[in-house]
Amino acid sequence: PKIITNQSDSNDFIFNAQGGLENGNATLSEYVVLNESDFYKPILLKNSKIANQNLHALKDIDYLVITQNNLINQAARLADFHKQADNFSTAVVDVQQIYNEFGSGSPDVTSIRDFVRFLYTSASSVDKKIKFVCLFGDTSFDYKDRITNNNNIVPAFESLESFNLATSYVTDDYFGMMDDNEGTLSFFDKQDVATGRYPVTTIQEAKAAVDKTLNYIGKTAFGDWRNSITVVADDPDVASEFVLQETVERISDNISLNKPVFNIKKIYADAYKQQTSAGGERFPDVNEAINTAIENGTLVIDYYGHGGEDGWAKERILEVPQIQAWYNPNTLPLFITVTCEFAKLDNPLRVTAGEFVFNNIQGGATSLITTTREIFISVGQAFNENLVTKLFSFNDEDYTISQALMAMKNDFTSSQRLFVYYFGDPAMKLAQAKGNIKITKMNDVLVSQAIDTLKALSHVTFEGIITDKNNQLQSDFNGTLSATIYDKAIDKITLDNNNFGRTLSFDAIESKIYRGRATVKNGIFKFDFIVPKDIRIALGKGKMSFYADNGIFDRAGYNFDVNIGGINENAMADNQGPQVSLFMNDESFLDGGNTNQSPILIASLQDESGINTSITAVDHDLIAILDDNQANPLILNDFYQTELDDFKKGKVRFQLRNLTPGTHQLKFKAWDTYNNLSEASLSFNVVTDNGITLNHVLNYPNPFVNYTEFWFEHNRPNEALNVQIQIFTISGKLVKTINSSVQTTGTLSREITWNGLDDFGAKIGKGVYIYKLKVVSTLTHDQAEKIEKIVILR
Repeated sequence: PKIITNQSDSNDFIFNAQGGLENGNATLSEYVVLNESDFYKPILLKNSKIANQNLHALKDIDYLVITQNNLINQAARLADFHKQADNFSTAVVDVQQIYNEFGSGSPDVTSIRDFVRFLYTSASSVDKKIKFVCLFGDTSFDYKDRITNNNNIVPAFESLESFNLATSYVTDDYFGMMDDNEGTLSFFDKQDVATGRYPVTTIQEAKAAVDKTLNYIGKTAFGDWRNSITVVADDPDVASEFVLQETVERISDNISLNKPVFNIKKIYADAYKQQTSAGGERFPDVNEAINTAIENGTLVIDYYGHGGEDGWAKERILEVPQIQAWYNPNTLPLFITVTCEFAKLDNPLRVTAGEFVFNNIQGGATSLITTTREIFISVGQAFNENLVTKLFSFNDEDYTISQALMAMKNDFTSSQRLFVYYFGDPAMKLAQAKGNIKITKMNDVLVSQAIDTLKALSHVTFEGIITDKNNQLQSDFNGTLSATIYDKAIDKITLDNNNFGRTLSFDAIESKIYRGRATVKNGIFKFDFIVPKDIRIALGKGKMSFYADNGIFDRAGYNFDVNIGGINENAMADNQGPQVSLFMNDESFLDGGNTNQSPILIASLQDESGINTSITAVDHDLIAILDDNQANPLILNDFYQTELDDFKKGKVRFQLRNLTPGTHQLKFKAWDTYNNLSEASLSFNVVTDNGITLNHVLNYPNPFVNYTEFWFEHNRPNEALNVQIQIFTISGKLVKTINSSVQTTGTLSREITWNGLDDFGAKIGKGVYIYKLKVVSTLTHDQAEKIEKIVILR
């Protein structure tokens, strides 16, 4: 069409037109007359100019992060880490740039896939094809941004079905399907690129999530918790649901058979006593067992059973307040939750329990393989059993967590595979220790000749070595060994709480004879201990579990050859109980002092024969009783560990939770390996966690000449605090300002010092001064201040 110009100045519209013939026929022309007010003109939007960009110039990218501009700095931290640590070629791209270049400016999810596919197909060689895509930001079903407080930062693919939770889905798998005939999400579509998502919205959430990822990979996360796996099974609410605990037991057996280095903690709800409350049936001991597993540390926690957006199971064995209270910054597990909509992340109007697990800034998890919709029991059963084969590398694959999930999905034909989602870094591997640790001698006798029996009250010494993958001594390994010796497996049975007339029998390796640490020098270690009197006397095989790290990498090992049983008839006499010292949060705590509402109990124990941690006997556990609540003692065996190279000394560290403000009394009981009992007690005052509370603000020494320390008690242990101290003359003139950041394990801070000089480095004259101490939380921004006097002598 063409615009025709009027050749007349009058009210007539005159124009010339030339007719003609086409194939011998007269041509027909059509003319349309419009009033200028009858059609729209395009409006030029402000800031509509697009800066130059060229995503097509990117080539041979290993690791791609897609985010929005406000989160790009945190996304870049993640990419930079992989660039340095893994030698990846990385790119961090604003999703709007993808829309501009691959979606004609429209926020189209397919433009994201087209961009990824461009990087995949344009690679210079097969080994340089893109491997990982990280979607760094939350997502929403509302692509058009109509909902208030919408959080569609990086969109996911939403199914056409919206109303049926058993057939609708949200997935990132779409972005990794690269073949020509793929993209319809049919049974035959396979992922070629591993994906992972950080469901974060704010800069604070993004920073915390990246911090957790880097911490998981860093040296502070080393520990024997990496040898632990926790499996959790829902109880059967109807007879057909026995498959839940039976499946988890098969998974446990499969891991034990193929990866015996792992120590498996079994939490089967029906093996615990069910209690009736006003809100329905509950398993409080299961809640506590899950909390203990998280805070003690476990590499993986795998749950199979009913669940929803608020937690796990009809009996609420995991709830959001429980998740929010976790403090495990250095023992971050992978969560596997084959349950219904535990992490339905695409609803911006509601934060799910799974998202709370991921975004817990003090712990929770660093990655989740989780579900976003209602998954069938039969599908969940097959999915979970097949997943562990890939995840734990039964066939010695070298997968990342996301690649293991991708490989499993590619072998799985159910459409409900799209319900399973990965939260976390797609290039992060499960922190499984490599190599091996071997025992070479027991009581100075080579184990190749004979292994003596571990008898009750016998003093035993083990020696061993750290080896490489070829079982050769690593003579350059210098670090620390953690050793745990387990008694024989305990036979257990579920309780049939719901009276179906059917139970499940299973065994559990969980009674610890010894847990301690030893120095590794030039790849060689040695440790000793006294076997507790409370072992099961019948002879049988136990398990020795080992973990070692040198601050750079770690190793793990195990041994099932040790015989345990019988009693040493020639044991030396011991009638003296352990020495017990109790503290809260740190060992500077004084009886009657202040704590926060979730303080850490520290029990320092010492005994010439060592401490009994076996669970075989009744009433010989390490126990804490709070406020004389004899009916609900705290069993602390799992929280005890010996000092380095000394089985006679050790500590219990246990976090109490959500205590009411006011004065509390705690009584502690400990038994040595000869079953001698000692008791101790402690009084402490809990102050509310609402706001910051300051007590006992002082400087020491006071008066001083050229050195003093500022001391104060607070209610925010393990939390980074910004502290400002301003020093004034009596007339109010500011002479010195001290700014510092502190983080204490307990409630007492004494790190800040002053040399008596003013802000210009000059000596301040002798006399009385006033100082104001102000403390601000970096997490909640709560603050408090106190004013005190200080005296300078010259």
